[in-house]
Amino acid sequence: MKYLSICSISFICLFFISLTCFVLSLWFMSIDFIYFVEWEVVSLNSCSIVMTFLWDWMSLLFMSFVLFISSLVIFYSKEYMSGDININRFIMLVLMFVMSMMLLIISPNLISILLGWDGLGLVSYCLVIYFQNVKSYNAGMLTALSNRIGDVAFLLAIAWMLNYGSWNYIFYLETMKNDISMQIIGGLVMLAAMTKSAQIPFSSWLPAAMAAPTPVSALVHSSTLVTAGVYLLIRFNMMLVDSWSGQFLLLVSGLTMFMAGIGANFEFDLKKIIALSTLSQLGLMMSILSMGFYKLAFFHLLTHAVFKALLFMCAGAVIHNMNNSQDIRLMGGLSIFMPLTSSCFNVANLALCGMPFLAGFYSKDMILEIVSLSYVNMFSFFLYFFSTGLTVCYSFRLVYYSMVGDLNCGSLNMLNDEGWVMLRGMLGLLFMSIVSGSLLSWLIFPTPYMICLPYYLKLLTLIVCLIGGVIGYFISNVSLFYVNKSFNNYLLSYYLGSMWFMPYISTYGLINYPLLLGGLVYKSFDHGWSEFIGGQNLYNNLVNYSRINNVLQSNSLSVYLMIFVLWISILFGVVILL
Repeated sequence: MKYLSICSISFICLFFISLTCFVLSLWFMSIDFIYFVEWEVVSLNSCSIVMTFLWDWMSLLFMSFVLFISSLVIFYSKEYMSGDININRFIMLVLMFVMSMMLLIISPNLISILLGWDGLGLVSYCLVIYFQNVKSYNAGMLTALSNRIGDVAFLLAIAWMLNYGSWNYIFYLETMKNDISMQIIGGLVMLAAMTKSAQIPFSSWLPAAMAAPTPVSALVHSSTLVTAGVYLLIRFNMMLVDSWSGQFLLLVSGLTMFMAGIGANFEFDLKKIIALSTLSQLGLMMSILSMGFYKLAFFHLLTHAVFKALLFMCAGAVIHNMNNSQDIRLMGGLSIFMPLTSSCFNVANLALCGMPFLAGFYSKDMILEIVSLSYVNMFSFFLYFFSTGLTVCYSFRLVYYSMVGDLNCGSLNMLNDEGWVMLRGMLGLLFMSIVSGSLLSWLIFPTPYMICLPYYLKLLTLIVCLIGGVIGYFISNVSLFYVNKSFNNYLLSYYLGSMWFMPYISTYGLINYPLLLGGLVYKSFDHGWSEFIGGQNLYNNLVNYSRINNVLQSNSLSVYLMIFVLWISILFGVVILL
C-alpha cells in the first residue's frame, strides 16, 4: 500500500498549496501588489548567481490552477495506474513535471525560465515513452526534437540579452521595446513559444504525444507543457503589439486553429480528437494574444485548462472500460452504461463548444466579440469564426459516436461507473468547469467590457455554433471518408485528416534526404574508396613497406654496394649539372 500513501500525500500537499496560491492571488489582485524576490544562491569573488522570483496576481493564479489540476490528476492516477508496478516512479515524474512548470511561471529571468523550460522538455520525453514500445519511442523523439528547436531559439535569446547586462527581461520590455535587439529577442522568444505550444509548422508532435498515459495527457494538454509557450508570450506581450511579429503570429495561429479543427473532424482516435481540440484552442489563445489582448488570452488559458483536463480524464475512464480501445467507431451507448462519466464528458464538451454559462462560454464569447469589434482583416475574421464552428462540429461528432446508439464493441462487456477514485477526481473538475468562467471573469475584469455590436454580429457566435453542431451531426451519419472513392476525394480527405501532411513532413520529409546522403556516403566511402586508401588496405600497404624496409636493413652487402653506386651516380649528376 506504499504507493497509495505517495499519491495521497502528493494530492493533499498540491491541493493545499493551490488553495494558498489562490487566496494570495486574490489579495495581490485586490491591493495591486507585486512581490519581487532575489535569492543570491552563491557569491564568489564579486561574481554572484542570483535566482529571481516574481509573485504577482497572474503568476499566483496560474500556479493555483496548475497545482489544483495536478493534484486531481495524481488522485485520479491512484486508480488509473493501479496496475503499474512502477507507479512511484510515475508519480515522481509527474511531480518533477509540475515543479518545472512552477519554476517557469514565477521566473522573470531568462536563465531561471530555461531551467523550467528544459525541465518540461526532458520530463515530457520520459513521460511520453513511459509505456515502452516503438510507437512511444517515435512519439517521444518527435516531441523532444521539435521542442529542441525552441530551446535553441531560447538560448539565442539569452545570448542577445547580454546586450543589456542582465537577463531580467521584465526590466527592459517597456523601455526598450523599440530597440532592434529587444525586437530580435522578442522574435526568438516567439519562435520558442511556437514550438512549445505546437503552432504551425511544429504541430505534429502534439497528437503524437498521446502515446503518454492518459493522466499525463490530461496534465500536458491542460495546464503545463503546451501552455508554457502561451504564458511566456503573455509576459512578453508588449513585443507583439503593433509589430511584424504580432502580425505573423496572428496568421500562423489562425491557420493552426483552422487546421486542427478540420483534422479533428476526420480523426477516429478518441485521444487524438481531444489533442487536436487542444491545438485549436492554443491557436485561439495565441491569435488573441497577438492582437494585444493578453488578459483575454490568460482568461481562456485558465478556463480551457479545467475542462480540457476533465475531457482527458473522462476519455481515460472510457478507454479503461473499453478494454484499452481508443477507436470511437467501436463505442456507442456509453451514456447508458457509464452515466456519471458521460455526464462529465458532455459538460466538458459543452464548455469547449462555448455553451452559455459554462466555463468556456465566458472566454470564447468575449474573444470572438472583441475580434468583431477590432480592426482585423476578413481572412483572420473568417478563421476565427469558421474554426469556432469546427470546434462544435467535432464535439458533436464525438458525442454522436460515443454516447448515442448501440455499443459497437463485443457483446460481453464490463462497462460501469465503479471507479470511485477516478470519479471523485473528475467531479472536482466538473464543478470548476461550470463555475470557473464566471468566477474568473469577475476577478480578471473587475469592470465589464462594453462591447457594442450590431444585432446579427452579436448573434454570429451563437449562429456559427449551431450550424457547426448540425454539420457535425450530418457528417457523423455519412462519413466524409466514404462519400466518394475517387482518388481526388480520398487524397483531399487524407490531406485534411493528416494535419496537412505535417506529421510526414516533420518525420520522413526531414530525415529522408539525410538518410539517402548517408547511404551514398556509406556505399562510396566505407565500402568504396576507404577500402583502398584506408582500413584493411592501409594495413596491407604498411606491411609491404615494412617488409621492403626490413630487406634494406638486413645487412646485405649487395644492397649496400648498390645504394653506394646509386649515391655516387647522383653526386656526379649534381656536379655535372652545376
